Amino acid sequence: MCIPKISEFTIRRYANAKSFQRGEAYYEAGAVISVTQRGHMLYAEVEGSEARPYRVNLSFDSQGLIDVSCTCAYDFDGWCKHIVATMLVCTRHADTIEQRPTLEQLLDRLDHIQTQTLVQELVAEYPQLIEMIDNHVSLMTNPTPKSQIIKSVPPNAIDVAPVQRQVRQIFRDAVRHFEEGYEEDPITDELLSVVQIASDFSERGEGNNAIAILEAITSTCVENWYDVAEYGAENDEIAWELNDAWCEAILTTELTPEETVDVQVNLEAWQDEWNADFRMSLEALQQGWDYPPLVRILQGNMIEEGLWQGESPDYADNLVLSRLKILERQERYQEYLYLAEVAGQNRQYLTMLGQLGRVEEAMNAAQTQMNSMEEAFALARTLREQGALPQALHIAQMGLKLPGNCQYDLGSWTSDLAEALGDETATLAAVKAAFQAHPSFADYQRIEQLAGENWEGIKTDLLKSTRNCGIWGTESAKVDIFLYEGLIDDAIAIVAELSSYYSELIHRVMDAAISHNPSWVIANAHRRAAKIMDASKAEYYSEAVEWLKKARAAYLESGKRADWLNYREKLIQTHARKRKLMEMFKQKGME
Repeated sequence: MCIPKISEFTIRRYANAKSFQRGEAYYEAGAVISVTQRGHMLYAEVEGSEARPYRVNLSFDSQGLIDVSCTCAYDFDGWCKHIVATMLVCTRHADTIEQRPTLEQLLDRLDHIQTQTLVQELVAEYPQLIEMIDNHVSLMTNPTPKSQIIKSVPPNAIDVAPVQRQVRQIFRDAVRHFEEGYEEDPITDELLSVVQIASDFSERGEGNNAIAILEAITSTCVENWYDVAEYGAENDEIAWELNDAWCEAILTTELTPEETVDVQVNLEAWQDEWNADFRMSLEALQQGWDYPPLVRILQGNMIEEGLWQGESPDYADNLVLSRLKILERQERYQEYLYLAEVAGQNRQYLTMLGQLGRVEEAMNAAQTQMNSMEEAFALARTLREQGALPQALHIAQMGLKLPGNCQYDLGSWTSDLAEALGDETATLAAVKAAFQAHPSFADYQRIEQLAGENWEGIKTDLLKSTRNCGIWGTESAKVDIFLYEGLIDDAIAIVAELSSYYSELIHRVMDAAISHNPSWVIANAHRRAAKIMDASKAEYYSEAVEWLKKARAAYLESGKRADWLNYREKLIQTHARKRKLMEMFKQKGME
């Protein structure tokens, strides 16, 4: 499959200016040492500051990118420089991407004996794989018949011993992790991956096997929790995910009265002993699918009192979502719609209408039932997938006027759709909405191109929006915009109190401000350099010297060379014993 075409404009949108600049420098320096495509996946290695190259992974389908990730620690505004460098290779030199077979294609080349040999060699190199293989083999070799609701089977339908061993090993590894002095949570992600095994069985309609696995996981967690609790480990997230998985497994399985009692007794005991919250699962166990209000709703009788007699519990929405997931899996679409509508799950109701191709119904329902940007975004994407592009654009435009927290993503998505449909007015409005939510230099320039003769009036509003924006992580975009417009004082206001972590950004503003406001450059550079030198932080002396070079340039620009030399002499007298610093003072650009 060909990789989707991605423009440099798109790359700029998903990376801030600093990341794009650094990523382009990495690209030009040849830091992307390999890019390999395997089916719908791209893998790249990018040299960086660590000894080992960073790994960039991209997954995509016929519609475009699905997910992009990098093994570096960057977690700020958009794509990191390694992703940017990789994307530039894909954009500018797609012919250099090495085509390699997928895992399925590789395994198809091997016979039974060769496959066994491969697995044995991998386990010899990575011994921890044996537990995972043991676990999966046990689950794969004990299949149960698939149906919409599975009849109960004996509790020993599958061997859960591998699951118990895996959970115990997670706790042993966690204790060793804590004892070695690490503070981050070593448990949650590992346990959640095991819970996912149970969820996978529920997805296949095998609720009885899911319950057996969940019993093994939950009981083993409760039995071993004290070992990690004394190190400060918390069970909130794990218990939440277990509760969700239990609820879905219970609703997927038809339990006998005796089995229902057993599950109830266990959940109540674990809830008390582990201080966990399994109320939703216990409610699902009690209601099942025979709960009278639920039965009437699924039959299309829209009862006014809804699902709950009296005030609904705090887990009501999550319980409904579990039921909807099962109804969709069982292709009981009309019952899904009845329940979603009565329960006020507007997003699920509207998108299901769209998925069923009932576009006109979805459009009509959206007029009264669509209440947030998130609901509009979900429906618009669904309509686009159905090929109803004008309707998708209309819903997206409606969404931009609703409350919500996805204005940037919705605005960007809408602008791309509007542009594809040739609607320049809608494109401009959507990009402006995205910009107001999260300013970016790329969007600013795009608006300028789209605005044409109306640019001056629009620019005034955009600059006002930029000045008033208090969103963390937009500093680089603001500086790019202000420097582009020659608004040096506005750029100074952005960086004046930033920490020296943003040194590159501050240097850029200082370079622009040297002729405009040399006094600010001198004062700010003095302060930052003095903080390093006074603290005798030798490893940062080179940074102090860079600040002093900015100060020197500002002194010279303002015709105060004598003041610079006087200041430099005082620094030499004050820090004379700092040999490393004194050597740096002698280098070119410090005289």
